[in-house]
Amino acid sequence: MQRIKAFTFGRQLLKSRCGSASPHHAVSHSLAQFSSQGPKSFGLLFDIDGVLVRGRTLIPAAKQCFRNLVDHDGNYKVPVVFVTNAGNCMRQTKAEHLSHLLQVEVCPEQVMLSHSPLRMFTQFHKMRVLVSGQGPVEEVAQNLGFQDVVTIDMLRDACPLLDVVDHNRRPKEPSPPSKALRPIDAIILFGEPIRWETNLQLIVDILLTNGNPDTAWNSIQYPHIPVLACNMDLLWMAEAKNPRFGHGMFLVCLESLYKKITGYELKYQALIGKPSVVTYNYAELLIKQQAERLGWATPVKRLYAIGDNPMADIYGANLYNRYLQASRRADTKMQAASGGGGAGPLGETIDEMTSTELGGVSGVPRPEGELPERCSSILVCTGVYSRDQQELPSDPTLTVTEQRIFHGHRDFRFDPALTQPSFMVQDVKEAVELVFQQEACPLE
Repeated sequence: MQRIKAFTFGRQLLKSRCGSASPHHAVSHSLAQFSSQGPKSFGLLFDIDGVLVRGRTLIPAAKQCFRNLVDHDGNYKVPVVFVTNAGNCMRQTKAEHLSHLLQVEVCPEQVMLSHSPLRMFTQFHKMRVLVSGQGPVEEVAQNLGFQDVVTIDMLRDACPLLDVVDHNRRPKEPSPPSKALRPIDAIILFGEPIRWETNLQLIVDILLTNGNPDTAWNSIQYPHIPVLACNMDLLWMAEAKNPRFGHGMFLVCLESLYKKITGYELKYQALIGKPSVVTYNYAELLIKQQAERLGWATPVKRLYAIGDNPMADIYGANLYNRYLQASRRADTKMQAASGGGGAGPLGETIDEMTSTELGGVSGVPRPEGELPERCSSILVCTGVYSRDQQELPSDPTLTVTEQRIFHGHRDFRFDPALTQPSFMVQDVKEAVELVFQQEACPLE
């Protein structure tokens, strides 16, 4: 796996694009050490599905939680960002939905969808991209900066002979002509589609024809054109008693099909959304921007990520915390070597992290300025995780069993320590109360 050697890109692009608990001590530090003296310097990252809602139903603890998080004028007491792996809508739509459910104002700048970091992947914005998912995927892609977008439906219309699994959708003419279609340069996978067989078939066609689906397959063409995927969640929690298939399940199908046909591994140019580090880099920038709007003079030093999925929310927050510690060590070494100066490239200090875990594409930015000191993970038991589940085994070779299966993405290494939360509580209300208690900051 290619390793990212440095993060050198600045913060300006990001700015221009952005509009009582029972602790589970996997992290040894005690957050109670922080003094109540001085201004607040922490922010909250909330997952949505399984933490605030189950499908379209609000989890009861969430409404009271957010009433406590705003003052009498409706202003947030601390910076809040909603970090979800959902990606089938616009930020504005998700913000309006959350505002209605929580009965507090949520602005689009507080919402981070799985695809939000794609704003930073400017090297792909002028390419002709095929987008897969559901909802307004063309509008979403254009809003992120992509200028030449082709949807699966547009591809079906141009090449009507490709989609034949559903007999009722097969062309009525014996051999309808194909329309001229310029080659596809890259594929963007936003989320699970509605008709999996159609999307799987057409995406494989694009991969095996080097972006020219009206030509014959050529499995020797390897590596294939770039694939960027958002949202690796294998499962997510809706109203049903058991978890539902997520986009991660669709990716497993695509990976398996491609390898079965070609003998090669499907390669991703980027995997974003939780648990990748670039997702948390972006969320941290949104937290900083909110702190500035609140008039905070001091930087945000601590982040608390609240989630229900050990392999997405908890793994991601802990991986980001590991990145933060490595960054601080790298900065200390650089300042000692140069006699001062700002943050620099991480070099070999985080070489143990794979390119995929960091974000996927070399050149993805490391935000400039002072990074937070740490990111702590808080697991709630209202979603994918329940207290009845057994702990993950410490030996990765034992993870695929009838009792417990590793649900992380293929390209993320299994590290049992990263699935263990800093704290475990029953619901989001207890989580927020815990944070304010640890910060010695009154919530009321």
